[in-house]
Amino acid sequence: MYVLGAVGHSDTGKTTLVERLADRLESRGRVATIKHLHDFDVDTEGKDTARHRAAGADRTYGLTDRGEWFATGENRTLRGTLEDLAPEFDYTLVEGYSDAAIPQVVLGGREHAGEAIANAPNADAVDIEAVIEALHDTDPFETLDSLVQSVKRDPVAAEAGAIATFTGQVRAKDHPEDDRTEHLAFEKYEGVAEDRLEDIEAELTGRDGVKAVRLHHRTGVIEAGEDIVFVVVLAGHREEAFETVSDGIDRLKDEVPIFKKEVTVEDAFWVHER
Repeated sequence: MYVLGAVGHSDTGKTTLVERLADRLESRGRVATIKHLHDFDVDTEGKDTARHRAAGADRTYGLTDRGEWFATGENRTLRGTLEDLAPEFDYTLVEGYSDAAIPQVVLGGREHAGEAIANAPNADAVDIEAVIEALHDTDPFETLDSLVQSVKRDPVAAEAGAIATFTGQVRAKDHPEDDRTEHLAFEKYEGVAEDRLEDIEAELTGRDGVKAVRLHHRTGVIEAGEDIVFVVVLAGHREEAFETVSDGIDRLKDEVPIFKKEVTVEDAFWVHER
């Protein structure tokens, strides 16, 4: 990546310079810009980054010396944002997405799509400790990257020389002439599925040369092309890492009670019933 700075007093047209550069460079590749903010005022300072974007920047950031920041861009979804946050954060609190299929604290009887782990007339009536306890009983939001980062942070990671992974995704078709799969819906046998996953992880981690294993299977509705399942293995060498990844996905599919419903453009059926 090439880096070029624009410096000057406030009346020297730094933003205009950045606009012109972005306009020229955007035909050669994706352009990002960073705006130094003296005060964290999105309404005011965001006007300059909006100009950067209008000139051709794909992504813009506003940063303060205190570490505050904001960003602007296109095609930023809630799921995409959560995927970016998952490798680094333990919790993300989401305000206002009533149509998101995530655990929700529901105030005032608001209609919602996700599981309600608490209902209350207002925020003052919420039992915070009970909500936190209920939150820890929900499925964590995981991505391949978050699982890889998890094994890298394992205390025995210094003894490992290999990380092998498997990602399973929703296949739209088995054959060109098949009806397209719109989505899959997964349901698990509550309690039993989690225990079996933990048992498999522990048994695979007990192998010679294997340092850590992470298995994760999403539930709910998963659209065509989206990821379903992840297997991550931290091992001393690639041979045991590859072998354990293969055995891990086989055992997950064979032993963990997770049921799949397939919805195509023409039909809907539970796969285990066919």
